[in-house]
Amino acid sequence: MKVKKLLDSFNYAIEGIIYSVRTQRNMRIHMAAALFILILCFFYDLSKIEILAITITITMVIMAELFNTAVEFAIDATTNYYHPLAKLAKNVAAGGVLITAINAVVVGYIIFWDKLKYINFVLMRKVRTTSPYTVFIILAIVCISVIIVKAIFGEGTPLKGGMPSGHSAIAFSIATIIALMVENLTVVTLSYLMAFIVAQSRVDSEIHSLPEVFLGGFLGVLITVLLFKIF
Repeated sequence: MKVKKLLDSFNYAIEGIIYSVRTQRNMRIHMAAALFILILCFFYDLSKIEILAITITITMVIMAELFNTAVEFAIDATTNYYHPLAKLAKNVAAGGVLITAINAVVVGYIIFWDKLKYINFVLMRKVRTTSPYTVFIILAIVCISVIIVKAIFGEGTPLKGGMPSGHSAIAFSIATIIALMVENLTVVTLSYLMAFIVAQSRVDSEIHSLPEVFLGGFLGVLITVLLFKIF
């Protein structure tokens, strides 16, 4: 009986995490970012302390988002009218998530900054010697690829909605081109930040879903890198 209760408690906890991921957009973003960082760890020789810092940081961000979700659900369940304290409680919980997210950015910057400075620039040098018309050809290929994929999925229109997001594909393609042509990490970071803002705007305006902008961004980056590698 005690074992069954223990298993039930684990099941309830896992159900809570799954429900949060399924219903909360920010939780899905945190999970995707955590997965990306953990995969990145395989490509760098990190020390035990660095791995420990990354693990603790990821755990803190996900934990804060779970607490924030729990606070929102509890307030919504007990308050069916506007109350300033309820608003403050939600804002404070969201502030906790923001602090952990900022801490995660700082930890990632400290751990990966020196390692990113020594990326192999062979591909970047090749890009600089390429004809400028290649950039326009790549963007055209990205656009055509998006239209083909949209036709396969049969959703939305070529310029609005559907799988994948064309705006996200083009934005991340341009960001990748800039990343391959510029050695300044700050410029590269800002380029991808702008691409992320474009993708986020498509979700906020409810034109695209998160998977649609994610696939669009991935498609833009993949096609751009492959074409530069090949040609």
